[in-house]
Amino acid sequence: MEENQVHKRRVRYRGTHPRTFEEKYKEQDPEKYADTIEKVIRKGSTPAGMHISIMVQEILDFLQIKPGETGLDATLGYGGHSMEMLKCLNGSGHLHALDVDPIEIVKTRARIASKGFGDDIFTAHQMNFADIDRLSAEVGLFDFAMADLGVSSMQIDNPERGFTYKFEGPLDLRLNPEKGISAAERLKGISKEELLGMLVENSDEPYAEEIASAVIRHNRKKDYIRTTTQFKDVIGEALSFVPEKERKEAVKKSCQRCFQALRIDVNNEFEVLYSFMEKLPGVLAPGGRAAILTFHSGEDRLVKRFLKEGFKSGIYSKISEDVIRPSAEECSRNPRARSTKMRWAVRAE
Repeated sequence: MEENQVHKRRVRYRGTHPRTFEEKYKEQDPEKYADTIEKVIRKGSTPAGMHISIMVQEILDFLQIKPGETGLDATLGYGGHSMEMLKCLNGSGHLHALDVDPIEIVKTRARIASKGFGDDIFTAHQMNFADIDRLSAEVGLFDFAMADLGVSSMQIDNPERGFTYKFEGPLDLRLNPEKGISAAERLKGISKEELLGMLVENSDEPYAEEIASAVIRHNRKKDYIRTTTQFKDVIGEALSFVPEKERKEAVKKSCQRCFQALRIDVNNEFEVLYSFMEKLPGVLAPGGRAAILTFHSGEDRLVKRFLKEGFKSGIYSKISEDVIRPSAEECSRNPRARSTKMRWAVRAE
């Protein structure tokens, strides 16, 4: 005899509109509530639990994907770019995709399979994109490749992941929460010099000295920072000298930079990107095309340097001379696109 299943009621919310991630149940079910999703996007917001892929048309225009080719999406995320690239293959060829996030990759695999893209044309690997040479050794060279270096909106919006100062949650920031240490643990054992260097190098934080001093003050009192809002409060405390009229905006921008700096550090993002860019030419077939989206100056400088060096040495036959930016229309529709820069390269024949 089957056991009766207990009906679980959805989270109720106060007022006329849901505010927290858990309350936005319609936004997290795009198949069922398509009208709600479209309204949220039209307002210039990203629905909770979703990610709006950036510069899709520009990427497709450059990659010129043809049926029968083998491709790589080095940063699968929500799967938006992969979905469009799979359509270009038109049932012939194969797309391999990578993601270190064990939580999101399961959801994206199912999402893409539900659109009719089976194992014959699509494979998602839980793997860091620093290991593209290991994948290429198994599956061969790629005719096209792309990497979107931004953090997915699903990760940012979910308070349990600790990627944003806007919601209370554990200060984690790991792309793969099963590996390494959380951002809270990182701050607990850090020295002032180390934190100061991290804030300057990873995000050009102008108040790095004051913020580093405030964190260390709390550590000395064993008042360790464990949550996102605690970190935000410490940043606010460090910037208490800023004139009141300017303080709210200054704290907001410093929070954005400090969370970015910590995320880069905890996930070794620069080291991973360095390894990816170093190995990229070796996994591209002759004439293979690669497009890369960056979201802050440190990433863009590193990508630009590798592409220029590759062009000078003859590894690449062509590279983008200037960055390509998203259109004003796209930035209006998706504000998270504003800081995006696209660069590309073509492997020498």
